Amino acid sequence: MIVERLSTGVRGLDELIEGGIPRGFFVVVTGEPGCGKTVLCIHFINQGILENDKNIYITTEESRDSIINQAAQFNMDFNKAIAEKKLIIIDALMGGEDPWTLKSLDLEALVNKVIEAKKYLGYGRARVVIDSISAYWLDKPAMARRYSYFIKKVLSKWDFTVMATAQYAITTGEAHGFGVEHVGDIIIRFKRVIRGGKLCRFLIIEKARQTNHSLYAHEISITAGQGLVIGKKLEVRREDYILPRYIYDKIISIKKKEAKEFNHSNL
Repeated sequence: MIVERLSTGVRGLDELIEGGIPRGFFVVVTGEPGCGKTVLCIHFINQGILENDKNIYITTEESRDSIINQAAQFNMDFNKAIAEKKLIIIDALMGGEDPWTLKSLDLEALVNKVIEAKKYLGYGRARVVIDSISAYWLDKPAMARRYSYFIKKVLSKWDFTVMATAQYAITTGEAHGFGVEHVGDIIIRFKRVIRGGKLCRFLIIEKARQTNHSLYAHEISITAGQGLVIGKKLEVRREDYILPRYIYDKIISIKKKEAKEFNHSNL
C-alpha cells in the first residue's frame, strides 16, 4: 500500500521517517523549553504553504506576532501567506477581538475554531499545529489522553494532519499529562544537554506508526536564515549506559544503610 506522506519542511528530518509524515497522522512533538519544538512547527506550516495546503497554527504560549516574527527570521513570510488565504494563525494567548482569537483554553472552542478556519480557507489537504496542546490540561493532566484523542478523532475527519507540541516533565521523563504519547501516531522528542559548558540540542524519533524510522538520536541546531538543521547522529557514549554519579552514590548509601540495619536487627 502506498502511503501519502507530508514533508516536515526540515532537510534531513523526512529521511528519518521514511520520507515524511503520513497524511492524517497526529504527531506529538515533545521536549523541554528551548529545544526547537516551535521552530519545527513553523517549518511544517511553511512547507504546507509552499505545497498549497490549507494551514492553521494555534499558538497558546506566544502571540500571533511572535510566531510571524520567528518565521521571518528563517526567511518564511507568514504575513504574505495570511494575505493570500493560505494560513490562519489562531491566537489563544492574547485574547484579541479579531475573528481568529480564542479567549479561553476550552477544547470544544478550539476544535470549532479550527473547523471554522478550515471552511474559510476552503477544500483541500490541511495542516494544523497546536503549540502547545499541554495548555489544555495543565490543571487536569489525567485528562490528557481523552482530550488528545478527542482532537485527533474530530480533526481527522476534516483531512487534517496534526502536529502538536507537548511540554516535557523532567521528573517523569514523559510529556506533561499521561496519555498523549499513546494517542500520537508519531513522537518526535527534543532533548538538550550541557557539554563542555555549551548547550547542545538533539532529537530522536521515539515512535512512528506505518513507518520504518531511524532509531538514532541526531544533533540539531537552530540557524538564522535557515531554521532547524539536522546534524550527524550521536555516537554511543559511556554516559548513555551508566548511572549518573549522584544516583550511584545515593544507591550505595541506601544499600549501606540497609545492611547496617539488617546486621543490627540480627544481633
